[in-house]
Amino acid sequence: MTGDLAEDVDAAPTGPQRYSDGYSPCDTAPARARRDATLCLHTWGLDHLIDDAQLITSELFTNAIQHTRTGRVGVSVTRHPDRVRIVVTDTSRAIPVPADPDPDAEAGRGLRLIDQLATRWGSDRLATGKRVWAELATDQAPS
Repeated sequence: MTGDLAEDVDAAPTGPQRYSDGYSPCDTAPARARRDATLCLHTWGLDHLIDDAQLITSELFTNAIQHTRTGRVGVSVTRHPDRVRIVVTDTSRAIPVPADPDPDAEAGRGLRLIDQLATRWGSDRLATGKRVWAELATDQAPS
């Protein structure tokens, strides 16, 4: 690893405004997914979305690893004229539901955090599993 983000991304873009890759569900995978999402947003001149996109990517990816037995987690980042959509796919068909954790609980707030950060989010069952997505408005002011 050279430290240069552009040299470290090994998947080819699947279109002019979309990037996708698949990751093995290992300890370093969420960091790789965050790095790849960061590179996309930086390349598109959307640096003001990076912090929120990193948190969203990390939460969705970590949920896919912790709550499924998937062998591969897919991540895509797509730029639309007014928004960026982050999608995480896995092989479980169970739709995520925001938890209502005890105030002292150390976990269980991820989807509620996404609800606060994203313009909108949701999930869809697929024949091969599910996709969970979140969108950030491209015109939102830097936080």
